[in-house]
Amino acid sequence: MRIVLGVSAGIAAYKAVLLLRLLREDGHQVDVIPTPASEQFIGRATWEALSGRPVTTSVFSGIDQVRHVRLGQEADLIVVAPATADLLARTRAGMADDLLTTTLLATEAPILLVPAMHTEMWGNAATSENVATLRGRGIEVMEPAVGRLTGKDTGPGRLPEPEEIYARVNELLAIAEGSAASDSSEAGAPHAAPTETQPPLLGRKVVVTAGGTREPLDPVRYLGNRSSGKQGLALAETAAAAGAQVHLIAGIMDVPAPEQPNIAVERIETAAQLQTAVERAAADADVLLMAAAVADFRPSAYAAQKIKKTEDGENPVITLERNPDILAETVARRDAQGGPAAIVGFAAETGSADATPLELAQAKLLRKGCDLLVLNQVGENLVFGRDETEIHILSARAGESGNGSADSAPVVTVRGTKHEAAEAIIAQVAAYVV
Repeated sequence: MRIVLGVSAGIAAYKAVLLLRLLREDGHQVDVIPTPASEQFIGRATWEALSGRPVTTSVFSGIDQVRHVRLGQEADLIVVAPATADLLARTRAGMADDLLTTTLLATEAPILLVPAMHTEMWGNAATSENVATLRGRGIEVMEPAVGRLTGKDTGPGRLPEPEEIYARVNELLAIAEGSAASDSSEAGAPHAAPTETQPPLLGRKVVVTAGGTREPLDPVRYLGNRSSGKQGLALAETAAAAGAQVHLIAGIMDVPAPEQPNIAVERIETAAQLQTAVERAAADADVLLMAAAVADFRPSAYAAQKIKKTEDGENPVITLERNPDILAETVARRDAQGGPAAIVGFAAETGSADATPLELAQAKLLRKGCDLLVLNQVGENLVFGRDETEIHILSARAGESGNGSADSAPVVTVRGTKHEAAEAIIAQVAAYVV
């Protein structure tokens, strides 16, 4: 297959050298197109030696071959790694001021952009809008990894490892080959409607929150909950298996976070940290699954010193204040500004003297305004930490055929493992994003 490897000007360009080697060892013909500024990081001689192909940044080289058009026309896939914030902006604007952007503009091949930049740049509203626009045009933009950046910075914005990019390239090439075999011009589009051979969430961005939160009381103690994170982890793995690029926002979990190419993990601890992470990640997501067990309250004051028992035997008084309602706020922001096509809430209910767990969940679905709500009945020896579960999936689409009230919400009940529950939830979600 013919691949164009674009390289823009970032320190992560060294990883593109390793990606090139992987692609060449697979037998692909790879034309490397660095941006002029990227040669400050990796020189042209390196690219030519490893690709076995001539390398230039200028549209005025190979004019007799109309190279700036021919490369895009002949490519089976174009991948840009790293793709800087500047490259994303120029691609969104349709600029053609060097060989790489000209090639991107002239191609009809699938395009995979792999961002790498500082966390603040990735989270900037301008970058978010650029990414959303590019994805809307059918260009796939991978989620950056979370980890150590240049200097002492840590956060989302790190270029994924070459093996992760390589795996996604192979998936896209397989789709392109299937498209050619079936003579279907749209089969390889990242957001094409699902087929029998295409995963239902292919090319979609799915954000999953998992685990519990901790609200610090003093340097030693905290308020927490008993969430294991197993259901959120199952959702992340199931969404990834369905073809999605998954951003897992992980709180305190009893299970290790997954290590697989299309799941990026971001760690949080408090409800406030979760709110910030969700607001940033959900802005350009297709699906948001709010499986984390978020503390409803936090101490209104943090004690800088450990709270000690006093000689007079008096018990300390701890005043609590409400945490933000992240689910309701995200739904309201989506309704006002746009956002995920499907937002899924989760309710852990014990029931009350006046209502059953299902009745409480039906009321919560209406109050929160989300599209689906997953009910777990919790209590001693129920759900927490177990591999088996029973869930009830409530849909807000009841109003299309019923009276639109919460008690008319259709309910799907699933009993089985948490992965089986996740499969049922993802199947319901897929109907919102086709």
